[in-house]
Order: sequence, then structure tokens, then C-alpha cells
Amino acid sequence: MPRGAPRTAPLIPRSFQACRAITAAANSSFPLAFRLLCPAKRRAMNALYAYMRVTDDLADEDGAVEAKRAKLAAWRVSLKAALGGAFTHPVHPALAETVRRYDIPPQYLFDAIDGMETDLGPVRMQTFSELYPYCYRVASAVGLACVRIWGIRPGVTFSDTDQPAEAVGIAFQLTNILRDLAEDYARERVYLPADELARSGCPPELWRDPGNAANFRAMMQAQVTRAREYYRRGAALLPLLSREGWAICHMMFNSYRALLDEIERRGYDVFTARVRVPKWRKVAAFGSGYLIKWGVV
Repeated sequence: MPRGAPRTAPLIPRSFQACRAITAAANSSFPLAFRLLCPAKRRAMNALYAYMRVTDDLADEDGAVEAKRAKLAAWRVSLKAALGGAFTHPVHPALAETVRRYDIPPQYLFDAIDGMETDLGPVRMQTFSELYPYCYRVASAVGLACVRIWGIRPGVTFSDTDQPAEAVGIAFQLTNILRDLAEDYARERVYLPADELARSGCPPELWRDPGNAANFRAMMQAQVTRAREYYRRGAALLPLLSREGWAICHMMFNSYRALLDEIERRGYDVFTARVRVPKWRKVAAFGSGYLIKWGVV
């Protein structure tokens, strides 16, 4: 529920326009999914996405690690100020208005910065217990904020939706990690738990070794099985959402799960070409999202 009128109303329309421009320039499929929402919620999602895009760019831009760390630290300070009404970036007024209007816990936004900081240097996750908080910060926290924007069914509370929403984020990020295995390794980032890689006889330097193919396939199958379990847990979220929330979550959920299917269909070959969801599956997910929104299914 709204908690008071914004103090800098004239800045807000321009800020939402800036957020829409950042979102459109990102060359992502997410803006297509945003069309399933009403205009107000679509603007809010643009603001949230633009904030995440800027945060991600600060972590991934060229430059020394310490310089990027300093920029993220300054971004954290500016976020805190923005939530108090002092804006230093074009996305701030729209983001602050979105947080206010949809009562989004600000901690989710700070969690995302924490996650991006993990990516600043070489990454080695020793256990799944270490990987899980990273997945939560870069994916689940964002999803939890999205649910506040999308809305929930009458009689449902956020305490009902938070656990499955967290699971959806974990599933999505595990899928991203498997898809980007080669690209991340080239950037000295290994997210898969080192203890599991050691037990499977599949250290990163042997991932592409034909002599170790059987171990690699077994390791990847175990990772896919784990991701599918989080999709199973996360599926409980969909019917708890508002109709348009269910529609957009359905589209994203099925697109990411289709990506996992494609990794498996390729025999876990994530090296020779980037794994993508077939266009027909994206179209089907989008179309079925509209059927859900209109109450046909």
C-alpha cells in the first residue's frame, strides 16, 4: 500500500522514461514479458530492471577490481540516499517511487549489490552452502521484489509466497550457471561447488577433455536434477499470484525451464554454441501467459 506522496514528483516521469530506455537498450527478452502487466506495473518493472542493469554493469565493466568495488560501494551509498529522497542517478526517482508504491523491502535491492560484489574477482564456490546465498542475492532477491509488484491473490500473504519465490530464483540462477559454464570459466568464475566437482572427478580443467566426458555428463546430470527440484518447489508460487503476476511468472518460469531442457537435450554440451531456447517455445510461453492473464486457463 502507498505510504505517502513522493516528495519529488516532477522528477518521477522523466526517471521512468530513463528506466524504460535502459530496459529497451538491454537487448533482453524480459521487456516482452513486461507486456503481460498493466501499464503501472510495467513501469515499475522497468524501474527495477534498470536498477539491476546499472548494478550489473558496474560489476562487469572493464577495469581494476578495486575500482569496481569502490563504484559498487558508492552505488550502495547512493541507493540508501535515494530511498530517503536524495537522487544522484536517473533511475533513482522511479526506483524510490516503485519501492514506496509496492512496499518493496529495500534489503532486496542491497542484497543484489552484495551478489554483484561476489563477481568482481575470480570466483570459486567450495560447497553448495556457499553457492546458495549467491544465487539468492543475484536472483531470488530480485524475484521477491518482483512478486511485490506483480501482486498476489486475495487471501494470500507474502509469507505464503516468499519461500516458493526464493526457490524460483535459485532454479533460474542454477540454470544460468549451467548455461554459462564455459564463458564464466574463461573469466575465472567457477560457481559449481568444488567439493562436488572433486567427488565426481570433474575439475574445471577437464570439463572439455574427451577422456573425461562420462564424468562431466554425470556431474551435469546431478546439477540439472538439483535445478529441477528447485523448479518443483517454485511451481507452487504461480497460483498464489494475481492473474497478471501468474501470467508473467509463468512465461519466465517456462522459458528458463525450457533452457534447462535444452541443456539436457544437447547432452550437456554448453561449449560448442550458446544454449538458447527454441523460438517456438518462447512464443508458446508468451501466448499461454496471455491465456492465463485473461482467465482462459
